[in-house]
Amino acid sequence: MPTIKESLSEQMKAAMKSGDKDTLAFARNLHAAIRKKEIDDRVDLDDAAVQKIIATSMKQRQDSVDQFRQGGREDLVQKEEAELKFLRTFMPEQMGEAEIRKLVDWAVTESGAKGPKEMGNVMKLLMPKVQGRADGKLVNQIVKERIGQG
Repeated sequence: MPTIKESLSEQMKAAMKSGDKDTLAFARNLHAAIRKKEIDDRVDLDDAAVQKIIATSMKQRQDSVDQFRQGGREDLVQKEEAELKFLRTFMPEQMGEAEIRKLVDWAVTESGAKGPKEMGNVMKLLMPKVQGRADGKLVNQIVKERIGQG
């Protein structure tokens, strides 16, 4: 199975051949972000590290979509959503709410959390299991509901 970086490289080549300017621009942006991190840290990133970069980029795109939507800039919303969709293709399948709730129940039981003050302990157990596979805001909201802070 090819690494994310290999898949990205293949998509860049395909986009160049087909003349798909948007996909090529998205791929180049992601490639640049990965290369910057590799050069800054002087390391060769593995898929997990690349997924962190993608997750950060996805969060930035989502924030941009929200801002552009508030500003009435639908043209920019569509561009950002297209890039978000492109980035999602490199991420593992997202968890459903029911699956997240099961993990939250497990983490609350495991940590012995009795109230909002122990939310950090729950999140510490939970985040490694949901990293890149679930929206952090949704996880946070479910944890708050479960331990009585919401």
